[in-house]
Amino acid sequence: MAAEPQNLLTVADLDLMPEDGNRYEIIGGDVFKSRAPGLAHQLVVSRFDRHIANYLDQNPVGIVVPGPGVIFDEFNGVIPDVIFISNERRAQVASGEKVTGAPDLVIEIFSPGPLNERRDREVKRRLYAKFGVKEYWIADMTNRCIEIYRLKDGVLEPFVTLRGSEEITTDILPGFRSSVQSIFKT
Repeated sequence: MAAEPQNLLTVADLDLMPEDGNRYEIIGGDVFKSRAPGLAHQLVVSRFDRHIANYLDQNPVGIVVPGPGVIFDEFNGVIPDVIFISNERRAQVASGEKVTGAPDLVIEIFSPGPLNERRDREVKRRLYAKFGVKEYWIADMTNRCIEIYRLKDGVLEPFVTLRGSEEITTDILPGFRSSVQSIFKT
């Protein structure tokens, strides 16, 4: 007996989601719903955006965008907290009004709860690796640390976890430096 095909959702189905203040993402044809981010979360997003934008003012190597929709294919569309796209890749993945391919760097800020943590640490990390995101940062507000994953052989592998006065650096943004404490300052 053949298996019944599953009813996979597509990125087009996102337009059918209710306007209820929640965020909806499609990963592998499954819908993921999360609450709108809170103030502390958005302050961390703002600091990442500002620090990278300040760097880009002096080193115009690409663009940084907070909270864009990123469409990888028909069954995978997400809303990362912050992305960076290099000038070399911009025409490929960010022509027109949509991002339709892998950013060079994706930053996610954990929302509270084990389901959100699993989504960011496992599900999204696999998704980003599958489509070629070069580097993935997870900001953990509870533990005040930043986990950095780098793409190697098709897998976003743990590279380093940074805390306190340690500095965030990356080959994607040569010369960029930002302390972890400046991202999480109160």
